[in-house]
Amino acid sequence: MQLNKEPNFFVIGAAKCGTTTLYDFLEQHPDVYMSPIKEPHFFCSDIRIENFSDEYKKYVFSRGINIHEYVAGNMSKKYWEWYVEDFETYLKLFKNVKDEKAIGEISNGYLFSSVSAQEIKSKYPQAKIIMILRNPVSRAYSHYLANVRDGRTTLPLRQEIEADLLKTNKGWCVAHNYVEMGLYYEQVKRFLDTFPKEQVLIFLNDDLKSDAAAIGEKLFSFIGVNTTTTINYSNKQNEAKMPKSAGLIKYLTQTGLKRKIFRALPDSIQTKIKPYFFKEGKIPKMSEEDKQLLMSIFKEDIEITQTLINRDLRTWLK
Repeated sequence: MQLNKEPNFFVIGAAKCGTTTLYDFLEQHPDVYMSPIKEPHFFCSDIRIENFSDEYKKYVFSRGINIHEYVAGNMSKKYWEWYVEDFETYLKLFKNVKDEKAIGEISNGYLFSSVSAQEIKSKYPQAKIIMILRNPVSRAYSHYLANVRDGRTTLPLRQEIEADLLKTNKGWCVAHNYVEMGLYYEQVKRFLDTFPKEQVLIFLNDDLKSDAAAIGEKLFSFIGVNTTTTINYSNKQNEAKMPKSAGLIKYLTQTGLKRKIFRALPDSIQTKIKPYFFKEGKIPKMSEEDKQLLMSIFKEDIEITQTLINRDLRTWLK
C-alpha cells in the first residue's frame, strides 16, 4: 500500500486571527505532519509575487529562499511563507511524511483569494477546511501593529487605514487590506458554497482565548487524530512589539537590512538584541474614536456573517 504524502486538511486563515497558534498546536501532535513552509500559498493562482507592490516584493525576496533547492534538501529549517507556483514543487513539501494520519498546511491567503476554494476542491475534494475568525476591528488593529513592528508604516492608525482605503488595487500584498481582510462574509461563503458543511470547521479567536485546550481537542478530532495527546497550549505566538524607533525599523525593512541582520544571527543572539529595537511592556490600546470608525465599516458584514456561520457575534458589535 502506497503511503499518502499529500495534504488532507487546510487551515485557510483569516490573517491575524490565530493561525500561527493553530500551527503550533498541530506541529506538536505526533500524528500530524505540517508543511515546513507555514504558508506555501499554492492554491491561490490570483496571489503571485509578480503582482505584489515593490514594498512586499522586497520583503518576500529578503527571505532568501530558493524554493527548488529548499525542497531538494532535508527542509529542516522552517520558513514563515513562500508562494509556490508548481504542483510538483508543492508536493515535495510533504516528502518527509512518515506515518502521520493528518497532513496539512496553513496559508492565510486562501481565505482572501477569490479562487482558492475551487482550486483546493479540484485537487482534494475530500479535504478538511479549517478557518479562524476574529472581531474584525481587533483584527485590523493587530494587522496595523504588525505592520508598525515590521517597518511597513509609521503613520497613526486612522491615517494608515484611510490611506489604504484610497488604494484602488486591493490585491494581496498590494494594499495592506486592513478592512478588506475583515469583511468575512463573502470570503467564508466561497468555501461553504464549495465544500460540504461537514468538511468545514470554523473557530473564533474568542474561543481560542477562552479555552485553547478545548479548541485543540476539537481541531484534532476534526482532522481524525488522537485528542488526548499532551500539547503545550500556552505558547505565545507572533506577539506584537512596538519599535523604539518606527522610522529606523521602516528604514531597515525597506533597505532589506533588517532581514539580513536577523538572518545572519542565531536565534539565541536574535533574542538578546531585539530589546535594543523593540519596547517592553503593554501595547497601546486603540482609541474609542478609531474603534467606532472601524465598527461603522464592519457592522453590516458582522451581522450577515453571524447568520452565515450560525454563531452569535453580538459581542463583536459592542
